[in-house]
Amino acid sequence: MGIFSRNKKKDKLMLVFDIRSSSVGGALFLMQKSGIPKIIFSAREPIILRETLDINKFLFSTIKSLEIVADKIYKAGMGKPEAAFCVLSSPWHISQTRVVRLEKNTPFLFTPKLALDLIKKEISLFEEEYLIKYENAKSPVRSIEFKNIKIMLNGYETPNPLDQKAKELEMAVFISISPEQVLKKIEKTIKKFFHFENIKFSSFSLASFTIVRDIYAHNEDFLLVDISGEVTDISMVKKNTLRESISFPLGYNFITRKIASLLHFSLDEAKSFFSLFKDGHASESAVKKISPVMDKLKMEWLGKFQESLANLSNDISIPSTIYIAVDKDVADFFCRIIETEQFNQYSLTESKFKVIFLSAEIFHNMATFDGNVIRDTFLIIDSIYICRFLTKTP
Repeated sequence: MGIFSRNKKKDKLMLVFDIRSSSVGGALFLMQKSGIPKIIFSAREPIILRETLDINKFLFSTIKSLEIVADKIYKAGMGKPEAAFCVLSSPWHISQTRVVRLEKNTPFLFTPKLALDLIKKEISLFEEEYLIKYENAKSPVRSIEFKNIKIMLNGYETPNPLDQKAKELEMAVFISISPEQVLKKIEKTIKKFFHFENIKFSSFSLASFTIVRDIYAHNEDFLLVDISGEVTDISMVKKNTLRESISFPLGYNFITRKIASLLHFSLDEAKSFFSLFKDGHASESAVKKISPVMDKLKMEWLGKFQESLANLSNDISIPSTIYIAVDKDVADFFCRIIETEQFNQYSLTESKFKVIFLSAEIFHNMATFDGNVIRDTFLIIDSIYICRFLTKTP
């Protein structure tokens, strides 16, 4: 209680969970008056890797990892958080930037009510499209966030549109939805340890975009690539606007599974072989055995990456700067694959890819830490984003 007691008059204790497809993280942080979070405790628990991906078993394992993390935070005894947040990565949410248009013959006034009504309608359309696309979905969906990215009146971007008149309105709105079944299981698990009426959900896509955009303000165009255990997400940013996002179901777990399948290893043996190979520590005989397999798997992942870029570009040039969010132990492996690929030779890519790994060190002046707290990149991004969300519009 010591740290919280000293700061209770000026700092608020917050709780955040970061739910990915490979692990679940959690952190307690003080939201300081400066707007900079001070992370005082963090933990992360891997999600059990299985030979085949069964969605029900996958969700069960994810909730189990969340329970372990929540228990660790509760037992740390660092005080009662004032609010709880949960940041979801794919496949636990689906996000999309949608363009809302309104055109009338006579001028109309742009008001908060008008904007909200249009956004609500767009959210309903998005939810309907989801249910049609995933007709086997057993659960309804819930909107977890929406954010106005850009507002244009009469064809011009307008930073302060309130109470202005126009005949044409165009809004770029980022919307995220998640299956109700998933959200309820998450809420139930967290409430076993922390009694909150409401838990605020958001997406890592929007959190990472917001923070990366602010850090690299000089760079208006970039790709944001988030590689997790089961999924790779790619977001394209143009003129500081999150234009489009796309996902493909190959993360780094598929490499472990394929090594195990092709070389008749157990998952643990495959994981060990992969680790030794990527770090350059495998024996000569092991390298000879695994190299052809690894070449094949690299090309398989790269093929999906290239295909996703082609679908994402829609005749728009692809930014050459890529910010990559991925676990530190596989960062070099994937950065090299992207840097050496040949997609830019036959696409609209602006120039050769420049890949920047979003390591914890990049955020050194945007968050502080207590004692020996583990510097977890994803939790750092989440905490910075939440502080900005609570104090001002991100």
